[in-house]
Amino acid sequence: MSYPGFTIWFTGLPCSGKSTIAVLLAKIIKEERGMVEILDGDVVRTNLSKGLGFSREDRETNLNRIAFVCNLLSRNGVPAIGAAISPFENCRQFARDLIGENFVEVYARCPVEKCIERDVKGMYKKALAGEIKGFTGVDDPFDEPESPEVICDTDQETPEESTQKIVEFLRSRGLLPPAGANGAGDRNAVRDGVAAD
Repeated sequence: MSYPGFTIWFTGLPCSGKSTIAVLLAKIIKEERGMVEILDGDVVRTNLSKGLGFSREDRETNLNRIAFVCNLLSRNGVPAIGAAISPFENCRQFARDLIGENFVEVYARCPVEKCIERDVKGMYKKALAGEIKGFTGVDDPFDEPESPEVICDTDQETPEESTQKIVEFLRSRGLLPPAGANGAGDRNAVRDGVAAD
């Protein structure tokens, strides 16, 4: 049986766990579908959006580019994971409209206080001290998603539990093989390869 391409579109505050979950999820998707591409916000900025700043217009341009590439991959049967902060509802709606029925929005929901605790780079500290301007969750808005397909409460769930929640949703939509099919199954966790968000 062949399965369609799809896009997992993460949204959440900085340090909410998006990249960590995306890496775990990608391992499972690759095992079961043979291919997957992650479009990480920082990596895209370095390679596809070099020269863009952090104004609202530039951030929207960056997100729309990620959506464009995710759509190209998905319509050609490749699962894609967009792992950027994606703070603006209009950009998420643009991605949803562009990609269509196989767009899956995942909200990595986490209180800002917990995100600050996890911030090994000290970016929140700098933003709170006024050293960084326009930082999402401090002095730049984050539009909380209204109806994401999956919500991962990353302050209460392990990354593996959040990943499994997404996998179960993908199975329910026929985007991954049923549990136990062709070696696919209840892989409750991928234990390594965790990346910082």
